[in-house]
Amino acid sequence: MADRLKLDALNIQQPHHVALPSEIIDSPRVPRIGPYSQAVRVGDLVYTAGQPGIDPTTGKVAGDSFEAQARQAFANLQAVLEDAGSSLARVIKVTCFVADPNAFPVLNTLFAEFFPVAPPVRSTPLVQLPRGLLFSIDATAVVDDR
Repeated sequence: MADRLKLDALNIQQPHHVALPSEIIDSPRVPRIGPYSQAVRVGDLVYTAGQPGIDPTTGKVAGDSFEAQARQAFANLQAVLEDAGSSLARVIKVTCFVADPNAFPVLNTLFAEFFPVAPPVRSTPLVQLPRGLLFSIDATAVVDDR
C-alpha cells in the first residue's frame, strides 16, 4: 500500500497487464509421450514442447543414428507447428537438445536443409535424453494469419 501511495504522489501509473488468450495444441499426428502439452499458442506465437525422434507409427525411437532420429524429430516438429497454424518457415527460435557432441556437423547440415532461408536463432545444449534418444527439438514460431 505504501508503494502505491508513493506512485500516486509522484503521479506515476503502474503498467496495465493484459492477459493474452492461450490455446493448447494437441497434434493427432505426433504421439505425446508425457503429461505435457505438445504446443501452446499465445497471441501470434506458438511454443512447442521438445519433439524427439520417435516414429509416430510405431511409438519407438526412429533408428540408431543421430541423423535418422533428428530427421524424425524435425518431421514431428513440422506436424505440431502445422496443427498449431504455423510452419517451419515461421520458426524464430529453437533449442536443439543433442546427446552426442560429435553430431554437430550432421545437425548443421540438417538445419540448413530444414531452414534453408532465414534460419532461426538456435541454442544447442548437450544433454542426456531418455529412451536412447540422441536428439530433441523445441521451437517458438509465429502463427500464420488465419
